[in-house]
Amino acid sequence: MVSVDTVYQRVLALANKEQRGYIPPVKFNLYANQAQMDIFEQYFYDRSQFGRRSGNQTMYADPIDILEEKIEIFHRSETLSNTSSPINIFDLQNLTEDYYRLAKVITKGDALKGDTILNNKHGNIVEKLTHSKFELVKRSSIIKPSLLRPVYYLKDTSIILEPDTIDSIEINYIRKPKNVVWQGTSVGDTLVYATGEDFELHISEETKLVMKILQLAAIEMKDAGLLAITSREDIKNIQQEKQ
Repeated sequence: MVSVDTVYQRVLALANKEQRGYIPPVKFNLYANQAQMDIFEQYFYDRSQFGRRSGNQTMYADPIDILEEKIEIFHRSETLSNTSSPINIFDLQNLTEDYYRLAKVITKGDALKGDTILNNKHGNIVEKLTHSKFELVKRSSIIKPSLLRPVYYLKDTSIILEPDTIDSIEINYIRKPKNVVWQGTSVGDTLVYATGEDFELHISEETKLVMKILQLAAIEMKDAGLLAITSREDIKNIQQEKQ
């Protein structure tokens, strides 16, 4: 995690340099949450891009391994039960934590093949299909979904699954970062940190968070100089990561 107070103090120090302006906590919290989500969402675009390149065998230097470590913080697993019959619908809105992206769907328990029950304590991975392909497969006599080869498609925040005899599934998903909060208390004429909610991003993202928050502040303050400085730093960071 990254300390919200540390980031706020760095942001204030840089924004106040040469009297560029004060950023009150209310606005900082807005900028901080936007910056955190921007960085978080970029992980998945970068993961896709780096996946098309060969990896780096040097310890701690493979960009895919680095991204996976940052994303791993937000991985969760949970069991869902069927909410509709005869069609299997599993509602992602019932998850304990805020859902962001589905990673894997697994069935649990025994699977029936003919008259033989196959004990499969590890479950079967459910194949993800597009809606159109799901409908074609469901109606096929040759590749019709079965307990040994279940399929699903994602409709908004619901998993539609076949066959319809599956009562529960385990899903692996990625949740959203929790909202960042900085709350202060007055000590004399000074506002000091009292309580709050830290950034959930990897500790290595501290400098990037500071720069992105300053970018957002610079746009609102219409400070072209500060915006130029932070934009250059942002470009430099991107170039270093893509090398």
